[in-house]
Amino acid sequence: MADVRKSRFPKQIAVGMEYLDYDERKDRSVLKKFLGVDPSKTEWCAAYVNSVLKKSGIPGSESVSNVPLMARSFLDWGWPIKVPEPGDIVVFPRGNRGWQGHVGFYIETKIINGIEYYIILGGNQDDKVSLKMYKASSVIGIRRYEL
Repeated sequence: MADVRKSRFPKQIAVGMEYLDYDERKDRSVLKKFLGVDPSKTEWCAAYVNSVLKKSGIPGSESVSNVPLMARSFLDWGWPIKVPEPGDIVVFPRGNRGWQGHVGFYIETKIINGIEYYIILGGNQDDKVSLKMYKASSVIGIRRYEL
């Protein structure tokens, strides 16, 4: 996996990486302060993305949605993109209800055994801030914000 701490990535990646490996139990008080929600009681992937964007000086999904803590609120944020670049926001389905989802920042693409995966920097991935692979075929939206 690429060294995502390098400066070639947008500001939101650098900000998001400050919290890499923060766990919702072990680092609960720090995450609670950063996220504005209790990570042990709230699905917090969208709160993480919104908090990273805010700290980076970029409007979050609260600028386009009345439910900014829902991952799918990012489907109305920024502009739709077909091919992601580092720092773009990627939305995935989660669960079996149409409103459920997961959201994080795109880092890079990996091909493993002919299957395309996106490496995503996100919160609430195995109960912590982490880098995790998701099948690119499962994406329901890729969004980019440009000043």
